[in-house]
Amino acid sequence: MAKTNNDGDVAFIKALAKLLDENDLTELEVKRDYAEDDSLRVRISKGGPVTMQMAAAPAPMSAPVAPAAPAAASAETASEDPASLPGAVTSPMVGTVYLQAEPDAPPFVSIGQTVNEGDTLLIVEAMKTMNHIPAPKSGTVKRILVEDSAPVEFGAPLMIIE
Repeated sequence: MAKTNNDGDVAFIKALAKLLDENDLTELEVKRDYAEDDSLRVRISKGGPVTMQMAAAPAPMSAPVAPAAPAAASAETASEDPASLPGAVTSPMVGTVYLQAEPDAPPFVSIGQTVNEGDTLLIVEAMKTMNHIPAPKSGTVKRILVEDSAPVEFGAPLMIIE
């Protein structure tokens, strides 16, 4: 097993922590696969530890996160959570949502519009990469749960398709 230089990973984790603070997020998780047996998994949570695990490394490394203001308690119940609905489309990553390709362009979809599986619903920008989010199934857009240019967390509900 070759010894790896983790300076780039440390810089990546610092950038994620900064993203967490700048977008008022409470938690984010990222997994990178470099090679067959070499990956990086980072989970950052306000008020908790930062954990970095590498498949090729013998043990996980931890670094504390600066204490942050406590998050407000959520009054939502599981039944009100849009992510639990069968037609929910959730964010596959942390980033910024864009509902159209460019500022003056029409939105990719609108409420009541019929979409086919694979149609682009919106874009999530993560680390300066525009990731087109496809419709997981054909159906009708019932609700759009995010605003244009809003930050989103991994797993956050974006829209409902039925």
